[in-house]
Parts: sequence; C-alpha cells; structure tokens
Amino acid sequence: MTFMQALLDQTGAVNFTPGNLLMIIIGIIMIYLAITKHYEPLLLIGIGFSCIVANVPGPPDVPGGPAISALLYAVKEGGLFHFAYMGVEKLIIPPLIFLGVGAMTDFGPMIANPRLVILGAGAHLGIFVALLLAKLLGFSLSEAGAIGIIGGADGPMAIFVTVKLAPHLLGPISVAAYSYMALMPMIQPPVMKMLTTEAERNISMAEVRKVSKVEKIAFPLVIAIIVNLFFPPVAPLITMLMLGNLLKECGVTSRLSKTAAGGLMNVIIIILTVAIGSTMAADKFLTVQTLEIVVLGLIAFLFGTGSGVVTAKIMNLFLKEKINPLIGSAGIASVPIAARVSHIVAYEANPKNLLIYHAMGPNLAGVFGTAISGGILLALLGVGG
Repeated sequence: MTFMQALLDQTGAVNFTPGNLLMIIIGIIMIYLAITKHYEPLLLIGIGFSCIVANVPGPPDVPGGPAISALLYAVKEGGLFHFAYMGVEKLIIPPLIFLGVGAMTDFGPMIANPRLVILGAGAHLGIFVALLLAKLLGFSLSEAGAIGIIGGADGPMAIFVTVKLAPHLLGPISVAAYSYMALMPMIQPPVMKMLTTEAERNISMAEVRKVSKVEKIAFPLVIAIIVNLFFPPVAPLITMLMLGNLLKECGVTSRLSKTAAGGLMNVIIIILTVAIGSTMAADKFLTVQTLEIVVLGLIAFLFGTGSGVVTAKIMNLFLKEKINPLIGSAGIASVPIAARVSHIVAYEANPKNLLIYHAMGPNLAGVFGTAISGGILLALLGVGG
C-alpha cells in the first residue's frame, strides 16, 4: 500500500482540482472554435493547447512542494519556454510581431480614404470605459490603464503598455487581449446588428482611388518620423511596423519581407501563444482579480465596437457619399480580424456588398489609434519610452 501511495504521489492525479477541469474545458473549447469555426486558429490552437497542459498537474517540483505541470517545467527558470516568456516580459517579441504585421500589410486602403481614420479614433471609447470601471473596482490608476488598453484589440500593444504600467498583470491581460481578438467573430456581430438598420447594412461603397508606389513607400517613412517625434513611448512598436511595411513596399527586399511575414512570424506566434497559454493554470487564473480583468476586457471590446459603429453613423450625417456603418467596428486595431468581421456581417445582409477593402482603412487606422491611446496613458501616468 505504501508503495502504491508513493507511486501515486509521483503522478498528478492526487493534485487534480475542479479548477483544473474547468480550465481544461476552456482550452478544449478554444481548440474546438479554432477548428470548427475557424476563429483565428493561429492564436487559439496554441493558447488552448497550452491552457490544457498547464492544468494537468504533475508531481511536486521538490519533495513536499506544490504540483507542477509538464508545461510549467518548460516555462520555469531555465526551462524551454522560460526564455520565450522572457521575450514577452522584456518586450522583445511585441516589436517583432509588429515587424511581421507591417510586412504583411497593405496600407493602401487607409491612404486612399483618409477620412476613415476618424473611425480608428472613434472605436477606442472602450479603452477609457474599461479604465474608469477598473478604477471604480479598486485597481490602481496604472493597473486600470493597463486593463483599459485591452479594448484596443492589439495584443502586442497590450503587452507593451502592461509591462510599462502593471507588469504583475501581464498574464491575465495578455490572455484577455489575445482571446478576445480571436473571438471577435462571436463578440462583435450582435453589437453591430443591434446598432444598425437593415438599410444601413446594405449601403454599398464606391471603389477608392488607386494608391501610387511612391505614396506607399513614403507612408512608412513619414509615419515613423511623426511617431518618434510626438509619441516616443510607443515608438518602438510603430517604428518596427513601418520598417516591415517599407521592406514590403520598396520592392528590393522581398527576401526580408517574406521572412518577416512568414517564417519569423510563424515562430513568434508559436512562442507567444504557448507563453500566454502557460499562464492559465487554474490556481493563478481562477482568481477574483483575473475574472474582473477578463470581464472588463469584454466590456472594452463591446464599447469599442459600438462606439466605432456610432461614429460612422454620425459621419453619415455630414457626408454626401454615405459609408456603411459596419466598417466603424473595424476601427479597433485587430488587423485584419475586425475588417473581416465587418465584411462578413455586410455580406450576410447583401452578398453583393464587399466591404473588406473599405473596412481595412479604419482597421489600419485603429492600430495608430491604439498606439496613440497607449502613448497618452504612458505619458499621463509618468512612464517614458
């Protein structure tokens, strides 16, 4: 009997809790949505799998100590993913993500129709709603600022701002930011449909002008200069975004742009999703504070989606050529997820209505909107670059 007990103690069975079971179910749901609904599988597969494994307890790390999963062995000091997670904490990975995003992105829709930049600002009300609610719940101002930035729907920016303002909240904030980004096809459509009429969802938009090569090359140079001059706290991210875009548009560095957008980006996604999922162990994740952050993040997304749609409706009061209000929801920064959701909802209303190119304008503007919001928070709360 003693032998069997000793053998059992070397497994994780005796340390398995209802909380572990709940988190494993959440991980399975993430993988299910990624496979069956195609909800951002590049994010949800890695996060979901890591969430599952992080909640399968193994034997104690040291005799008499707490149980530790195999994945947590890998992320503890000296483990396989320890240095990967340090890449998140030390702000190495977020700029590299922006480099890859820039190398994949065509800023033509934003350049061709600059008035839609307004939607990139209008869709960020959620950041400040979540900030105020977090402060009312007892979070410090710095913590509230970090929680609020979830509403920008920009994972790397959320990590960047959180490390500066409230590094102890990095785990739950990064989980909330990336999970809600992946689940936007579920979160946004009900709000978009509630705030628009069928006639508004059927509005067709005319083709925009073609953007020249010179404009596309000049754009990253001009934006890099402006951001470094006026928004230094967030300059590292936007600078890398513009570098990636210049590599894509200049026409003479295709090898570098393909690497940044392809192999490098794929490796970073694997590292990032495992690092985020590994923070979802039940004993750390199922706390009142974490659940408050998750709820506030959802509120931020809902308000951001709604404020973007309402901003578009207000713009239509003054525009001769009306815009489809659905593209307002794309003003939050999750590129190209939010634009894709706008397109899908419009397509459901009218299969002849193809909004993806138009929605990319405010979607790309949202990246800068989140950066500016993050820069304002960092500046007001006394955090330098």
